[in-house]
Amino acid sequence: MAELDRTAEAEPATYTINQPTRMERIIDHLKADWQIYLLLAPTVIWMLLFLYKPMYGLQIAFKDYSVFRGIAASPWVGFEHFETLFTNDQFIRAIRNTVTISALGLFFGFPVPILLALMFNEVLSQTYKKVTQTIVYLPHFISSVIIAGIVITAFSPSAGIVNSLLNWLGLDSIYFLTRPEWFRPIFIGTGIWQEAGFSSIVYLAAISGVSPTLYESAVVDGASRWQMMWKITLPSILPTIIIMLIIRIGNILEVSFEMIILLYQPATYETADVVNTFIYRQGLQGGQYDLAAAAGLFNAVVAFILVMSANSISKRFSRTSLW
Repeated sequence: MAELDRTAEAEPATYTINQPTRMERIIDHLKADWQIYLLLAPTVIWMLLFLYKPMYGLQIAFKDYSVFRGIAASPWVGFEHFETLFTNDQFIRAIRNTVTISALGLFFGFPVPILLALMFNEVLSQTYKKVTQTIVYLPHFISSVIIAGIVITAFSPSAGIVNSLLNWLGLDSIYFLTRPEWFRPIFIGTGIWQEAGFSSIVYLAAISGVSPTLYESAVVDGASRWQMMWKITLPSILPTIIIMLIIRIGNILEVSFEMIILLYQPATYETADVVNTFIYRQGLQGGQYDLAAAAGLFNAVVAFILVMSANSISKRFSRTSLW
């Protein structure tokens, strides 16, 4: 009996500490940083109302939708609209044109902002640098309607500067905007001119984050400006380039809808009609909202798959990814 008493006396006393629950921790964070969450609230509300709430309408793609019946009362038809799409020659043509225009834009347009950023980084005169940056940034802030007007005027067969130059060289005028083979070069070139300067800001910001000590060490070793650009600047901004490439690949089916609507015409549908313009014609002009919703859902699913694939490949081979 005495041994049991000594054993009981030897055992240390134990105390139970109540751990806060997950909800209590969330409430504590909200109380501690309520000002930050208050500033974030308008953006969250906007996203819920304009990005997530409209997802309820995605079921239109699987219904025989009627404006008078509404979404809930319209009967289900399953994948009938998708079968219609993939047997529609116009939709197949739109997919082909979308991929072609996006691929050409990616090939020719993606390196331009990087080259601009590298060139701006090498400019020593701050005045000249600021002036040139302002000039190349400016087209981004001009309305697409004005840009389209400039393009139409420049390529006008009667008074356009391009055809005037051709006539001065003794060549005949070309109706550029009515020729299917000329639409893609004009559209891609216009996009590069409009967005390349503004897009270079991201790469300039990445370049500004490169440690100056790397350049100082390279100068001590006798490296030229060209060698420093290839051996220091480009490798340092490579993660940023990869991230921007992943985002661009995810938007490969999102060709500039406004610019195409303003520039294309039935004569150039062969090379200019893309998925977004097909959705516009079928949904808003043709009143086939269910078919247009199916095309839009297909567009979104393909974009999601492309982003996931590009991110996984980048993460595996370069260890740089969005998540």
